Amino acid sequence: MSIPQLTLQSGREMPMLGLGTWRLKGDECTLTVRRALEMGYTHIDTADMYDNHAAVGKALQGFDRASLFITSKVGPEDLRHDGLIAACERNLRELGLDYLDMYLMHWPNPHIPMAESFEALRDLQAQGKIRSIGVSNFVVERLAQAIDVSPLPICTNQVEFHPLLYQRDLLEFCNGHGIAVTAYAPLARTQALNNDVIRAVASQCGKTPAQVCLRWLVQKGIIVIPKTASKERLRENMAIFDWELSADDERRIDAIPGEKRLIQGEYAEF
Repeated sequence: MSIPQLTLQSGREMPMLGLGTWRLKGDECTLTVRRALEMGYTHIDTADMYDNHAAVGKALQGFDRASLFITSKVGPEDLRHDGLIAACERNLRELGLDYLDMYLMHWPNPHIPMAESFEALRDLQAQGKIRSIGVSNFVVERLAQAIDVSPLPICTNQVEFHPLLYQRDLLEFCNGHGIAVTAYAPLARTQALNNDVIRAVASQCGKTPAQVCLRWLVQKGIIVIPKTASKERLRENMAIFDWELSADDERRIDAIPGEKRLIQGEYAEF
């Protein structure tokens, strides 16, 4: 089954399911990415911080570039104009690519004016080195500031989002401004799989807890990039587009109490 696409503000289309590659390195990374592509994945998510561009790039060899959607991210230490340009050019060399489909600011850096960073992203797009731009780990206040200063449409905000961290206000803000939300750690690094509500819904639907978590997200229009090195999980994660959660089940998951945030960072503003 083909993976649905979401049309971004840039006019490009982004697959609703991708493979996250955080902590995948070396031969395991290359094998996993290649296996995913052979299964029908086209969306691969990486980052400068992951230190796996060469391994990802090796896996991409032999596949039709035009059919792929490759995302990478520039670290907060490289958000000065010239530093961002240099980082992107290095990332492209490491990946063996001429352009990136999506390039994100991985974390905000309050010590560098966002306008300077967005000017660099605009220049990279003008040079044909990136197709769409976005941000990652931006809270509502900083995202609002980014919208004000960016000369390009901000296409996505990649954030931690899962049933144990339902960021309603952020999702509503993004939806109101045409910004797609991309969920990393969509299974709460497996912690959501043991939640009683998730397990009950999964049993009732005849699906796995992971499929319920991912379906809950895509049903809200959220792009998901679960990381796995397992062939079985790769296949399982693809099987979320030919069924739906009922409105009642969706409400039950919405109502899971508490907020369990797993990822913090040096420049986090949570």
